[in-house]
Amino acid sequence: MTPYEAAFPTGSTVRIRDHEELERFRREWQYHNPLAAEQVDFAGKTAMVDDVGFYHGGDPLYKLVGVPGIWHEECLTGA
Repeated sequence: MTPYEAAFPTGSTVRIRDHEELERFRREWQYHNPLAAEQVDFAGKTAMVDDVGFYHGGDPLYKLVGVPGIWHEECLTGA
């Protein structure tokens, strides 16, 4: 991943990774914007990217239409 470069631009459709992958991310991620338990309920769903921002250091962070929370690129895949 290149800092400050988003794989999914605003308006693109993404699929949220499966339940097992999201739970693994929740267990292992120790930094900014942890994944909330209620976000795991959206595993496997598709959504449109509403906004892309970047954490200091370049990690892309996504807001999705109709889906709560902030999403890390690692938790998403192309639809």
